[in-house]
Amino acid sequence: MELLLKQSVEFLGRTGDVVKVKSGYARNYLLPRGLAVMVTKSNVAEIERARAAALAEEQGRIADLRELATKLAEASVTIEGRANDEGHLFGSVSAAQVAASLREKGFVIEDRVVRLEQPIKEIGVYDVAIHLHPTVDTTVKVWVVQQKPQA
Repeated sequence: MELLLKQSVEFLGRTGDVVKVKSGYARNYLLPRGLAVMVTKSNVAEIERARAAALAEEQGRIADLRELATKLAEASVTIEGRANDEGHLFGSVSAAQVAASLREKGFVIEDRVVRLEQPIKEIGVYDVAIHLHPTVDTTVKVWVVQQKPQA
């Protein structure tokens, strides 16, 4: 049975694709949930309009993310930590701490977009990768410094 997908379905296809599925899968899952419709000229035209609108929205979102990436590349954050005399931190700096520091500076960013190969365990300056979108990556400079002693 051939159907036109109204929404992207994992392992099956993206919005607007014409897919061939078994009739039971179509009758019991795709059609009742509104994920697909029968292939007709009017349905194809409607899905193409929806696909064009979604594509324009995605392009706008990518443009916003590229602008954010440019601002992030110019930014740097400082994270304080307790360390011994050789510069080894007693704990470590995680991706969540880097994301929290960026949020304090006003960047709207989630923890999962910060990519650390491993937690930072020494004092120093690091370039940390930020993965905003499959096509938008940047780096931000992270300064890990010795925490000032409390008097």
